[in-house]
Amino acid sequence: MRLQDLFINEDLSIKDAIRKLDETAKKILLVTEDKNLKGIITDGDIRRWILKNGDLNQSVSLVMNTSPKFVYEKDVIHAKEILKDKMIEAMPVLNDKKEVMDIIFWNERFSTKFNQQTLENPVVIMAGGKGTRLEPYTKIIPKPLIPIGDTPIVERIINRFNEYGCNEYYMTVNYKKNMIRAYFDDMEKIYSVDYVEEDKPLGTAGSLYLLKDQLNETFFVSNCDILIEGNYSDMMKYHKENNNKITLISSLVHYTVPYGVIVIEEDGSVKEMKEKPEYDYLVNTGMYILEPECLNDVPEDTFFHITDLINKYIDEGDKVGVYPVSESAWLDMGQFKEMENMMEKLGVK
Repeated sequence: MRLQDLFINEDLSIKDAIRKLDETAKKILLVTEDKNLKGIITDGDIRRWILKNGDLNQSVSLVMNTSPKFVYEKDVIHAKEILKDKMIEAMPVLNDKKEVMDIIFWNERFSTKFNQQTLENPVVIMAGGKGTRLEPYTKIIPKPLIPIGDTPIVERIINRFNEYGCNEYYMTVNYKKNMIRAYFDDMEKIYSVDYVEEDKPLGTAGSLYLLKDQLNETFFVSNCDILIEGNYSDMMKYHKENNNKITLISSLVHYTVPYGVIVIEEDGSVKEMKEKPEYDYLVNTGMYILEPECLNDVPEDTFFHITDLINKYIDEGDKVGVYPVSESAWLDMGQFKEMENMMEKLGVK
């Protein structure tokens, strides 16, 4: 990738900046004018704007950091120290005219992993469903064990959490549970997996009741057919700082209606026609962060979805938060087309 691929001007819309962040996959864009640095945009800047319900059609000048950290070419030897001290993953390199000459990415330049907060929170993976949308594959093997490349999807989920230090996993199982147990029991692993066995389908949250006496700290919940490419430490930090009872990890999804949409008046006459209108939505990815007291509100031996729990808290005025990630950061394999898309993005066959 060329350095210039990260350059944008301050008149670019926030929506287009999001697309550019997805395309470059570097989590940072440089706002420049004739190569001179005017500011930077990160996925964090975009996230804060979305949480303010800001208009994505506005220009990036409203969200960019106009006083970003940078290093001059003559001082580049100190880049590692600056990145570590300021806890940032990337920093532009400028010449004495303040023109951008390079950008230093911690993970590309230095052998040690970027210093991120280590998590020790438990992770619950909902793996009990039949996966009927992926039949006939799931007639033979359970959905959690369907391989994405040479690794089952549920193992990829665990590996992603494990990168952040999580090593305690609880897997709710029902359909073809013995195959799931056999797979993990036979492998060498650096984490523990305990199983929560449903005698009957209990929905996306009903089985959490069975963990009532085991989970005493904030924990993650994930569906078994998704991968989130995001900073899990930052998600947990956001959840704690905002005192949320539940935080939904959401994805900003852009949708274009492929038809001309008709808007009518009350008398049935046509008010206007919108040709292929575009909309942006925050959608539920299937990953959550929950406080342990939530388990007290899950009914015993009852089919109960996590959305039922969320709506209960909303109705009662308890705080439910949302942590947005980009559309490309959410990989889903719930259906065949989505599974193919996941494999393509991960670069596996």
